[in-house]
Amino acid sequence: MASVRAASRLLSKRALTSPKSAPAAALQGSRNFHFSIYGKKNNAKVSSDISTQYPVVDHEFDAVVVGAGGAGLRAAFGLSEAGFNTACVTKLFPTRSHTVAAQGGINAALGNMEEDDWRWHFYDTVKGSDWLGDQDAIHYMTEQAPAAVVELENFGMPFSRTEDGKIYQRAFGGQSLKYGKGGQAHRCCCVADRTGHSLLHTLYGRSLRYDTSYFVEYFALDLLMENGECKGVIALCMEDGSIHRFRAQNTVIATGGYGRTYFSCTSAHTSTGDGNAMVTRAGLPCQDLEFVQFHPTGIYGAGCLITEGCRGEGGILINSEGERFMERYAPNAKDLASRDVVSRSMTIEIREGRGVGPDKDHVYLQLHHLPPQQLATRLPGISETAMIFAGVDVTKEPIPVLPTVHYNMGGVPTNFKGQVITHTNGEDKVVPGLYACGEAACASVHGANRLGANSLLDLVVFGRACALTIAENHKPGEKLSPLAPSAGEESVANLDKVRFADGSLRTSEIRLNMQKTMQNHAAVFRTGSVLKEGCEKMDAIYQTMNDIKTFDRGIVWNTDLVETLELQNLMLNAVQTINAAEQRKESRGAHAREDFKDRLDEYDYSKPIQGQEKKPFEQHWRKHTMSYVDSKTGKVTLEYRPVIDSSLDEQDCAHVPPAIRSY
Repeated sequence: MASVRAASRLLSKRALTSPKSAPAAALQGSRNFHFSIYGKKNNAKVSSDISTQYPVVDHEFDAVVVGAGGAGLRAAFGLSEAGFNTACVTKLFPTRSHTVAAQGGINAALGNMEEDDWRWHFYDTVKGSDWLGDQDAIHYMTEQAPAAVVELENFGMPFSRTEDGKIYQRAFGGQSLKYGKGGQAHRCCCVADRTGHSLLHTLYGRSLRYDTSYFVEYFALDLLMENGECKGVIALCMEDGSIHRFRAQNTVIATGGYGRTYFSCTSAHTSTGDGNAMVTRAGLPCQDLEFVQFHPTGIYGAGCLITEGCRGEGGILINSEGERFMERYAPNAKDLASRDVVSRSMTIEIREGRGVGPDKDHVYLQLHHLPPQQLATRLPGISETAMIFAGVDVTKEPIPVLPTVHYNMGGVPTNFKGQVITHTNGEDKVVPGLYACGEAACASVHGANRLGANSLLDLVVFGRACALTIAENHKPGEKLSPLAPSAGEESVANLDKVRFADGSLRTSEIRLNMQKTMQNHAAVFRTGSVLKEGCEKMDAIYQTMNDIKTFDRGIVWNTDLVETLELQNLMLNAVQTINAAEQRKESRGAHAREDFKDRLDEYDYSKPIQGQEKKPFEQHWRKHTMSYVDSKTGKVTLEYRPVIDSSLDEQDCAHVPPAIRSY
């Protein structure tokens, strides 16, 4: 063993000092870094335009995708398949992406368990979004859903099966038949309770058929923007500290959510909202960031996700009196009401003293009334997770659970084609060269609240949509428009500043302050005074970023540096979230205000509309929040954009007019 270690040390030394390991040009004036130039067709060139301290490598591609989760992989191989020279830049190895943690399934109206129709799925998604979802995008997603699932199956995704060999579909929250009148729908296709894992590995395996250039463990720093047009991204290679500029006609952001702005969440530590922050720094808006989904069942204390599939398979939530309390809050859907409804009901039970445990601060999810065989085949991962993180044998005792931050409905605003948009003078305008998909995007298919199992659908449908839109408007091998030699200079300056930062506060201290503030001031229930105090606290915490201290001055695998860059990104997401929440004076979907308990639409939909006067745009809240941040000062500016209420084809699928939302 010792000899192996010695040999490996020798090899690593040799790799770092060998003059052959990097071109001579790359080594001059660059502190003798060893770094590698990846890229097909010899399209990488070493440049000294923006830094003499850091080696800078320029790459040219037809398209670059940032992120390699479900959405990023689907976009990347969709582009490669269409003949585009594509780069996929990712800070993690693709199969380590957070898509891997999705458990429940993927919704599609296949009709394997009972008669189903994608229009019913469309209705449920619009209702779930609390009428803040854009109905053209919801139409597109739900209509494409069956084909998307069949495509995944053709790629080799090992779906659970029914007795007669069809894809098994389980019940899931907020899913109904016949426009809410036909009872519970079974629409969620799953691979036991490890659907995300299976999806990610299937997509990654598929992507290897194509000639995509993967840049793994490259941390994207910023978009390269010129005159309002996106011309690529600049990234840091974590392995050796080299800087890479990826020039491309088309850039797709698929960087996932920002759950780590909160203290307790189901997200991986890498869910830091990098794409949203890159867009914010580019002076573009983010949309609807105040809508943060709390998943009803995170393990108490650990925050690990326990899938909604447990309730889909027949699990029930019980309080300290052993009562199935959801029957009181959602008489029809019960435990399978939409997530915001269930999370609020649990919080009310705990507040009213019916919580369990020594501090009466959580509730139980009971599964032990289900047959052990069903638990073993349909929920094997949950049985294991509950044992590891809660010490519970699900066949004999209940799991302690608590609502936990899980998903961000908001993100980079896009249309249903995946093109990033801004809203100026009452019109949506496309940002040339920039696309977004997955949790990082907000095509607003989820509106104010996402339905369970619509997220994996969102990934594959809009990842594919980005590739199709690019293929429709561009050809492989198009000449790239010129880029200013100094593009990306600010990003490198910021990197250098952070690397040598010598203030008095550690990254981890500032991050914890931010997470605690968000957890306490922008939780399941929100109040004006608490939100206002939260905004002031977040502003003060934002200013402490100038007093940050990093310890690692190196450049090879400097995790201290990367965590600090991630904190900068989290901070931009957090200030937008809490400021947008403070401004929104209503309750809608996941945003529940105790001082404004009702939804404020253009009409009062609890009464007939005839004879009512329509409220002007400024006086109602059925509109999208568009937030901008000055990244120097942390000052947030909010604007608003109308919701799209028409479907893509009113003949084929009529839009759903707003109504009172009850389950």
